[in-house]
Amino acid sequence: MRPSGRAFNELRAVSFESGYAKHAEGSCLIKFGETHVLCTASWDETTPPWLRGGGRGWVTAEYGMLPRSTGGRMKREAKRGQSGRTQEIQRLIGRSLRAVVDLKALGERQILIDCDVIQADGGTRTASVTGAWVAMNQCCEWAVKQGIIKSNPVNDRVAAISCGLVAGAPALDLDYDEDSTAQADANFVITGTGGLVEIQATAEGDPFSDEQFAALLGLAKEGCSTLEKMQAEI
Repeated sequence: MRPSGRAFNELRAVSFESGYAKHAEGSCLIKFGETHVLCTASWDETTPPWLRGGGRGWVTAEYGMLPRSTGGRMKREAKRGQSGRTQEIQRLIGRSLRAVVDLKALGERQILIDCDVIQADGGTRTASVTGAWVAMNQCCEWAVKQGIIKSNPVNDRVAAISCGLVAGAPALDLDYDEDSTAQADANFVITGTGGLVEIQATAEGDPFSDEQFAALLGLAKEGCSTLEKMQAEI
């Protein structure tokens, strides 16, 4: 049995609350069990200097954990500087979202994504990617309604999920208790049409086999498919 009592192919209780932030063009409060992340998307009529004149836009992301999102208070990164982990995660979020956006259709402007972890219990990066897509899509729909762009440049959905080997068995959507003791830990980013955007997989002890990796990938595809149906519903 998993510590949570869930089946090995069962997600935590997942919920999306779109339009959560009053002032943002797009926003979503996403909850994966006890992991809660506020994702916002801001429309910006400028483009990064290195893209100017190229006729295409950009999607970029910032990620952060609030001081009491974990058991002990963390110092704000605005005070101590960004960690390598934070930089890695926000780049992952940006890459994941750009994979499903027609940047030429976006034009010379950008969408700024902010993912703030309110409460952490494992899977904050995957929750951020999944919730950020909702916020980004809402932001683009806002731009269409405002007449800024003719059509939504988002051309597919994208979601992310963690999987791992728990007591030797492949398990979907690890919480912190499982993630901290798993024999292998993997994060998958998958589009609505089944394309693989990114895979991060690490053995924490003994190496894992091709068969075990295939089982993790199969679970991830099922999990992301479920999440993308939820994205479509909202």
